[in-house]
Amino acid sequence: MSVEFKKVSDFSRGILFELLTDAYSFDRRYEQSCTSDWQDFDNFFFDHLEIADKYGLITTLNDEAIGFVSWDPRNMPEYAEIGHNCITSKHKGKGYGNMQLQEAVNRILQHDVRKIILFTNDDLIPAQRMYERVGFVKDQKRENHNVANIAGERIDYVYFVK
Repeated sequence: MSVEFKKVSDFSRGILFELLTDAYSFDRRYEQSCTSDWQDFDNFFFDHLEIADKYGLITTLNDEAIGFVSWDPRNMPEYAEIGHNCITSKHKGKGYGNMQLQEAVNRILQHDVRKIILFTNDDLIPAQRMYERVGFVKDQKRENHNVANIAGERIDYVYFVK
Protein backbone atom coordinates (compact mmCIF):
# COMPACT_ATOMS: atom_id res chain seq x y z
CA MET A 1 0.00 0.00 0.00
CA SER A 2 1.40 3.32 -1.07
CA VAL A 3 0.65 6.47 0.97
CA GLU A 4 1.53 9.76 -0.68
CA PHE A 5 0.92 13.40 0.11
CA LYS A 6 -0.19 15.30 -2.96
CA LYS A 7 -0.94 18.87 -3.93
CA VAL A 8 -4.52 20.05 -3.79
CA SER A 9 -4.18 21.20 -7.41
CA ASP A 10 -3.79 17.56 -8.46
CA PHE A 11 -7.51 17.10 -7.72
CA SER A 12 -10.81 18.55 -8.85
CA ARG A 13 -12.90 21.15 -7.10
CA GLY A 14 -15.20 19.48 -4.60
CA ILE A 15 -12.72 16.92 -3.27
CA LEU A 16 -12.16 18.77 0.01
CA PHE A 17 -15.90 19.09 0.59
CA GLU A 18 -16.33 15.40 -0.24
CA LEU A 19 -13.57 14.33 2.16
CA LEU A 20 -14.95 16.45 5.01
CA THR A 21 -18.48 15.17 4.44
CA ASP A 22 -17.30 11.57 4.55
CA ALA A 23 -14.99 12.07 7.53
CA TYR A 24 -17.77 13.55 9.66
CA SER A 25 -20.54 11.23 8.42
CA PHE A 26 -20.58 9.45 11.80
CA ASP A 27 -22.57 12.38 13.24
CA ARG A 28 -24.97 14.22 10.93
CA ARG A 29 -24.95 17.26 13.23
CA TYR A 30 -21.53 18.18 11.81
CA GLU A 31 -22.82 18.05 8.26
CA GLN A 32 -25.93 20.03 9.21
CA SER A 33 -23.85 22.72 10.92
CA CYS A 34 -20.80 22.82 8.68
CA THR A 35 -21.88 22.10 5.08
CA SER A 36 -21.82 25.75 4.06
CA ASP A 37 -18.41 26.36 5.66
CA TRP A 38 -16.99 23.22 4.06
CA GLN A 39 -18.23 24.31 0.64
CA ASP A 40 -16.82 27.81 1.14
CA PHE A 41 -13.47 26.32 2.17
CA ASP A 42 -13.35 24.05 -0.88
CA ASN A 43 -14.21 26.98 -3.15
CA PHE A 44 -11.59 29.25 -1.54
CA PHE A 45 -8.80 26.69 -1.95
CA PHE A 46 -9.73 25.95 -5.57
CA ASP A 47 -10.05 29.65 -6.34
CA HIS A 48 -6.55 30.14 -4.85
CA LEU A 49 -4.59 27.02 -5.72
CA GLU A 50 -1.27 28.75 -4.98
CA ILE A 51 -2.42 29.01 -1.34
CA ALA A 52 -3.91 25.52 -1.31
CA ASP A 53 -0.73 23.88 -2.55
CA LYS A 54 1.46 25.77 -0.10
CA TYR A 55 -0.71 25.38 3.00
CA GLY A 56 -2.48 22.10 2.53
CA LEU A 57 -2.06 18.57 1.27
CA ILE A 58 -4.20 15.62 0.29
CA THR A 59 -3.28 12.17 1.57
CA THR A 60 -3.70 9.35 -0.92
CA LEU A 61 -3.59 5.61 -0.58
CA ASN A 62 -2.86 3.87 -3.87
CA ASP A 63 -3.81 7.13 -5.64
CA GLU A 64 -7.21 7.36 -3.85
CA ALA A 65 -7.76 10.53 -1.81
CA ILE A 66 -8.37 9.45 1.79
CA GLY A 67 -7.88 12.70 3.71
CA PHE A 68 -6.41 16.16 3.86
CA VAL A 69 -4.99 18.73 6.21
CA SER A 70 -4.61 22.50 5.90
CA TRP A 71 -3.05 25.26 7.96
CA ASP A 72 -3.23 29.02 8.25
CA PRO A 73 0.17 30.75 8.00
CA ARG A 74 -0.99 34.34 8.57
CA ASN A 75 0.38 34.52 12.12
CA MET A 76 3.77 32.97 11.40
CA PRO A 77 6.41 32.98 12.73
CA GLU A 78 4.57 33.34 16.05
CA TYR A 79 2.28 30.41 15.27
CA ALA A 80 0.52 28.46 12.53
CA GLU A 81 -2.98 27.14 13.03
CA ILE A 82 -4.01 23.78 11.67
CA GLY A 83 -7.53 24.02 10.33
CA HIS A 84 -9.19 21.09 8.66
CA ASN A 85 -7.66 17.70 9.29
CA CYS A 86 -9.68 14.67 8.26
CA ILE A 87 -9.48 11.06 7.12
CA THR A 88 -12.34 9.27 5.38
CA SER A 89 -14.45 6.91 7.46
CA LYS A 90 -13.22 3.63 5.99
CA HIS A 91 -9.58 4.60 6.60
CA LYS A 92 -9.87 5.85 10.18
CA GLY A 93 -8.05 3.98 12.91
CA LYS A 94 -5.28 2.74 10.61
CA GLY A 95 -2.62 5.35 11.36
CA TYR A 96 -3.15 7.50 8.26
CA GLY A 97 -4.33 10.47 10.33
CA ASN A 98 -1.13 10.35 12.38
CA MET A 99 0.98 10.19 9.23
CA GLN A 100 -0.94 13.07 7.65
CA LEU A 101 -0.73 15.28 10.74
CA GLN A 102 2.98 14.56 11.18
CA GLU A 103 3.60 15.50 7.55
CA ALA A 104 1.77 18.81 8.09
CA VAL A 105 3.76 19.50 11.27
CA ASN A 106 7.02 18.75 9.44
CA ARG A 107 6.11 21.14 6.63
CA ILE A 108 5.06 23.89 9.03
CA LEU A 109 8.28 23.52 11.05
CA GLN A 110 10.32 24.31 7.92
CA HIS A 111 9.14 27.92 8.35
CA ASP A 112 10.70 28.55 11.79
CA VAL A 113 7.35 28.81 13.51
CA ARG A 114 7.36 29.07 17.33
CA LYS A 115 4.29 26.91 17.87
CA ILE A 116 1.43 25.20 16.09
CA ILE A 117 -2.11 25.41 17.39
CA LEU A 118 -5.36 23.64 16.63
CA PHE A 119 -8.66 22.87 18.27
CA THR A 120 -11.13 20.05 18.34
CA ASN A 121 -14.41 19.23 20.03
CA ASP A 122 -14.43 17.25 23.25
CA ASP A 123 -16.58 14.52 21.65
CA LEU A 124 -13.86 13.72 19.09
CA ILE A 125 -11.81 11.42 21.34
CA PRO A 126 -9.87 9.68 18.52
CA ALA A 127 -8.75 13.09 17.21
CA GLN A 128 -7.58 14.10 20.67
CA ARG A 129 -5.52 10.90 20.98
CA MET A 130 -3.98 11.48 17.56
CA TYR A 131 -3.00 15.07 18.38
CA GLU A 132 -1.38 13.95 21.61
CA ARG A 133 0.51 11.10 19.89
CA VAL A 134 2.02 13.58 17.43
CA GLY A 135 3.16 15.85 20.29
CA PHE A 136 0.36 18.36 20.87
CA VAL A 137 -0.65 19.14 24.44
CA LYS A 138 -3.99 20.36 25.75
CA ASP A 139 -3.84 24.08 26.35
CA GLN A 140 -7.35 24.91 27.49
CA LYS A 141 -10.99 23.95 27.30
CA ARG A 142 -13.75 26.40 26.61
CA GLU A 143 -17.34 26.55 25.49
CA ASN A 144 -17.84 25.48 21.90
CA HIS A 145 -19.15 28.37 19.81
CA ASN A 146 -17.85 27.11 16.49
CA VAL A 147 -20.16 24.23 15.65
CA ALA A 148 -23.86 24.80 16.22
CA ASN A 149 -25.87 21.90 17.58
CA ILE A 150 -22.75 20.23 18.99
CA ALA A 151 -22.82 20.33 22.75
CA GLY A 152 -19.67 20.20 24.78
CA GLU A 153 -16.40 21.99 24.94
CA ARG A 154 -13.76 23.03 22.48
CA ILE A 155 -10.27 21.83 23.34
CA ASP A 156 -7.33 23.95 22.25
CA TYR A 157 -4.06 22.13 21.59
CA VAL A 158 -0.56 23.51 21.13
CA TYR A 159 2.64 22.02 19.73
CA PHE A 160 5.62 23.87 21.11
CA VAL A 161 8.72 23.97 18.95
CA LYS A 162 11.81 23.11 20.96
